[in-house]
This record gives sequence, structure tokens and C-alpha cells, in this order.
Amino acid sequence: MSDTIAQPAVPDLNERHRLRMARKKAHIDARIAQAQKEIGVIVVNTGNGKGKSSSGFGMAVRAMGHGMQVGVVQFIKGAMSTGEEKFLRRFPDEVRFHAMGEGYTWETQNRERDIEKAEQAWQQAKLFLTDPAIGLVLLDELNIALKHHYLALDTVIADLLARPEMQHVVITGRGAPAELVAIADTVTEMTAVKHAFSSGIGAQLGIEW
Repeated sequence: MSDTIAQPAVPDLNERHRLRMARKKAHIDARIAQAQKEIGVIVVNTGNGKGKSSSGFGMAVRAMGHGMQVGVVQFIKGAMSTGEEKFLRRFPDEVRFHAMGEGYTWETQNRERDIEKAEQAWQQAKLFLTDPAIGLVLLDELNIALKHHYLALDTVIADLLARPEMQHVVITGRGAPAELVAIADTVTEMTAVKHAFSSGIGAQLGIEW
């Protein structure tokens, strides 16, 4: 007696797949039909995994592809130029880019100076958040500034909620506060599964910078 398990015939397998996909399409189409509201959204990318800023800049480029004006404010970052900054500065008519930090907090080691720079960066962010011509605002590493209490969370949330109705905002950084998560429309937490740095591989141009 053979222990081999009989496999379904390919035509039967294909038909079952077609029926499953037909049911799935009907379900998804019904959900799409119910989601007709158009309004600016707040997207928060947080967590310890890699990809928070990368995703944010991907959305910025996507918005540019649709002819939207983009405003970028980088908190914390600014001591060294990143690939994103070098690239987006090629499009001054479409992107306003402000890298306003002075480096990672363990490098600066000056809380008073970090607070000063964060407050200056938020003033620039507020200019974007009151300009209806800006379709998408990227606030890179804002979560870090909030985590270290460099900015008043209540003020940040009030300014975000008062922005133009159709303006999208993308916020990145580890440790997003619960209050920010509560007002966001889409929140993704990046989970670290593996990272090259753990194997002694340094930061790479085009990957980390």
C-alpha cells in the first residue's frame, strides 16, 4: 500500500483557486464601495525595525508623481546629508526640504540645543501645515523629538488637526506616543527581524544613508 497522498488534479485546483478569488474580489469590491470618503490622512510609521523613513520618502515621491507639492522637515537628522535629501533637492519646484537637526541624540549630548533645534523645526512644520498648496508633509523623526519631550505634544497634535482638510501628513520615528497614534488614520509598526548591523555590517550608502 502506497503512503503517497493523492494530489488534486490541476484543473480542480485551478477551479478552486478561481472560486476563492471570485469570493475575495466580491468582498474587497464591497469594502471599496463603502470607502468613498476623501480627506487628508495622518500616517505614522514607528517601531524598532528598519524602513520608517524609507516608507515616508516613498510616499513623498509617490505624491510628487501625482503632481502634488511636498514639504519635508527632518527632526534630529541634518548633521550629514542623506540620499533622500540629495535626490529631492533636485526638484526645488516640487519639494521644499528642511533638514533641521544636528545629529542623533547620543551624538549631540546637549538637550537644550536639541530642544532649540526641534522648536525651530516645528515652526517650519507649522508653515507647511497651514499651507493648502502642500499636498503632503513628511515630518521625519518627529516621534524621536516627541519621545524626548523636545516639543509639547498637545501643541503638535493641535497643529496637526488644524491643517488643511485635504493635506496628508506622514510622521516617522521610533516610540510614537499613544496620543499621536490615537489621532492617526494609518499606523504601521516596523518590527526588527534581522538587521545587518547585528552581524557587524556598517551602514551602507543607498541602504541606510
